[in-house]
This record gives sequence, structure tokens and C-alpha cells, in this order.
Amino acid sequence: MSIATSVDDYLSRCGVRYDLIPHTRTTNSSQTAEAAHVPGSQLAKCVMLHDDSGYLMAILPSTRRVDLDAIDEQLGRRLMLAREDELPAMFRDCEPGAIPPLGKAYGIDVVMDDDLLKADDVYFEAGDHRALVHVSGEDFLQLMGDAPLLRIGRRH
Repeated sequence: MSIATSVDDYLSRCGVRYDLIPHTRTTNSSQTAEAAHVPGSQLAKCVMLHDDSGYLMAILPSTRRVDLDAIDEQLGRRLMLAREDELPAMFRDCEPGAIPPLGKAYGIDVVMDDDLLKADDVYFEAGDHRALVHVSGEDFLQLMGDAPLLRIGRRH
């Protein structure tokens, strides 16, 4: 169990206290929520998107799927899912598939699903497949900075 250096540094710079929640190795967010015994609605996941303007990190609860049409309409962009082979260069301190939803820690623009506003506590990947970071919902919003809050997800 470890936390990515970029994540730890960003949380420290923002003055956000956090807990690490260990869990058995998992391969998707549904398994992670179950293994860590946290509500899926409070587990923030990210989906990496891109277009000619660059990359965008879409952050939403693990209980929702990203709605590309909704994002495109609200942002006036034509985004596509980033390919898995594009991501390791951007997230060098993370295991593939365990990207923390902290775009600002990696210099990436973010858009966040407004469903996460309801969460008193938020959990997210620490950078590997064996630990989650736990922060208060208020602190998570602080970490998002000025990220647009939009309806970007739909139920599975």
C-alpha cells in the first residue's frame, strides 16, 4: 500500500489531511468499493479524455458512467476516450489503471460530476490498486479548485 508522490505532495501543498485505506488488489472501481467497504457513490474515479485542445480528466462517482455527449454539449468540445497506452507518460508514479482523480496534481484540466457535491466523505485511488485516499467532501472540493461542476455521468 502506497500513495503516489504527486498525490502526497499535492495534498500536503493544499493542507488536506487524509487517511489511507488498504484493500485487496482490485481491477475496477466496483471491486475497489466493495474491497475497501466504502459506498460506490463516494468513490471518485476519473476517466481520461482528449481532443485537439489536449487532455481532460472527468471525475465522477464510481456508480456512474461518463456521458461523452453531455460533456461535449456542456463544454462545446468533441472529446474522445484517451487510450490506455497514452496515460503512463502522464502518470509516471501510478500503476496503470489506478489514476487518482486529482488533475491539478498532474497539470491536467478537470471537470467534475455534480453528484460528488453530495458526499460527506470522498475516497479515491492512491496510485496503486491496493489503497484508497480518504478525505472529507469539503476537502475534496478544495482539491478540485475551480473545476467546472457539471452533470457528466449517467447511471450504469
